[in-house]
Amino acid sequence: MNRIEEHPILGEPQKGREVTFTFDGKEMKGCEGEPIAMALKANGVMIHRYTKKEHKPRGIFCAIGRCTDCVMVVNGKLNVRTCITPLEEGMVVQTQDGVTAKGA
Repeated sequence: MNRIEEHPILGEPQKGREVTFTFDGKEMKGCEGEPIAMALKANGVMIHRYTKKEHKPRGIFCAIGRCTDCVMVVNGKLNVRTCITPLEEGMVVQTQDGVTAKGA
């Protein structure tokens, strides 16, 4: 995985236990409690959704839950902001097309 093992100022990051989740049908591993977006990035996933009109890819932008670029379908729920949603064992994460007005 692509992770920072040691930071020159912050030291060694504290990680949760390793968990398994699925992304678009593929099994992946991440650290429990970390943002879903971080687990995806560590697994090489950069695209979280596509815009509705022009089908342009979107990924992490603000990383604080203010925009909708990282929204995905998580456990069947649309518009989940993956940059602030903690990863849990067995989550089902899917790429989203567009953003619906409800919950966005």
